[in-house]
Amino acid sequence: MNSSRSDFTQGSILGKLIPFMMPVLGALVLQAAYGAVDLLVVGRFGSTSGLSAVSTGSQVLNLVTFVITQLAMGITVLIARYIGEKKPEQIGALIGGSAVVFAVISAVLFVVMIAFPRPIAILMQAPEKAVGLTSAYIRICGGGIFFIVAYNLLSAIFRGLGDSRSPLIFVAVACGVNIIGDLVLVAGCHMDAAGAAIATVAAQAVSVVFAIILLVKKQLPFTITKADFRLNEHCKKALKTGLPLALQECLTQGSFLALCAFVNRLGLEASSGYGVACKVVNFAMLVPSSLMQSMASFVSQNVGAGNEKRAKKAMYSGMGIGLVIGCIVFVLVMFKGDLLTGIFTTEQVVIQKGYDYLRGFALESIVTAILFSMIGYFNGHDKTLWVMIQGLIQTLLVRLPLAYYMSIQPDASLMKIGLAAPVATIFGIVINIIFYIHMNKKMRDKSL
Repeated sequence: MNSSRSDFTQGSILGKLIPFMMPVLGALVLQAAYGAVDLLVVGRFGSTSGLSAVSTGSQVLNLVTFVITQLAMGITVLIARYIGEKKPEQIGALIGGSAVVFAVISAVLFVVMIAFPRPIAILMQAPEKAVGLTSAYIRICGGGIFFIVAYNLLSAIFRGLGDSRSPLIFVAVACGVNIIGDLVLVAGCHMDAAGAAIATVAAQAVSVVFAIILLVKKQLPFTITKADFRLNEHCKKALKTGLPLALQECLTQGSFLALCAFVNRLGLEASSGYGVACKVVNFAMLVPSSLMQSMASFVSQNVGAGNEKRAKKAMYSGMGIGLVIGCIVFVLVMFKGDLLTGIFTTEQVVIQKGYDYLRGFALESIVTAILFSMIGYFNGHDKTLWVMIQGLIQTLLVRLPLAYYMSIQPDASLMKIGLAAPVATIFGIVINIIFYIHMNKKMRDKSL
């Protein structure tokens, strides 16, 4: 491992942050491509019911994936903290204990998704014609949940070590597998939504194999023994950091599932259009998400090294990068959104419905850059309890009630529902600025 490249405590902030962030962004792009390719191929070669099934089923899979990612953030932060504190010998026990925890989580998810796919589809208010296909999609993804969980755990380990390039390599190969699988199973064998699910699981399996191979071959600053694979104080510390983030993400993604249910009530075309729009949104949010993940590692190392000034500068630098990219994305989404939704389907009514949602959502691509950089900064400081609280306030008090209100209006439209996202984010920025001022005052008082 190149210790100079992964040492964030010295050198140019942008010179370290951007090279670390770009592979994270690349990996997120390819992860988003999993679902996007599924939707694109099903939209072109499958049925409208299949398109709705992939749309609804992928929302369920997103819930699982994002919650696991946030839970694993505790591992990323703690590994980076140990490196900053010059205590790499503690990392082996952390990884071993975390592997046990995530294996148990995988087993629970496996049982739920295999045993109850139809109730989940009905709970999501999947259109009647799409319930069967949605159930099949959820069951197949549940069968491969071990690979999905393992991939996110391994990615968290690499990021904590300051290595964002290796995850990009194995996810790139996996994305290729997914594309080939979609073309063979959906376009060739006409398996519709089920084929897309099988391709996704196969791709994740390849990701895990590549990650393990790279981890074994890597020159690591620590060792892992059989004795490390048990619950210990290190994995408990990681859970203390990751659990609030996971809970927040669970409720946030749960709100997205509720939003999907609101939209499904508007009909099959609205359901399909919203699903297509969500794939565009996933790509629009990639830069802020990569900033947030990168910021947590960058800030955590500097906090461990006692360099708070550099940690703050990193946050402001991240905001600047995000705003520049966000403005470009805003223009594309706001004024060319129909071209973007048209990538995934040829049905004009679905294209227009998707564009309607994007017009309401568009401002989110700008304001999220500020919010996510702040969240990454707080995560790096181990302020994950606050991150959870602010996320719940945004979701439960602003976004979800506003989206529901818009969905029950006589003139309900996807554009009005889409407005709920940027309104909630702007509110989130305000309360996070207040917390930032309070936190810095406490740190100044402590240093006196």
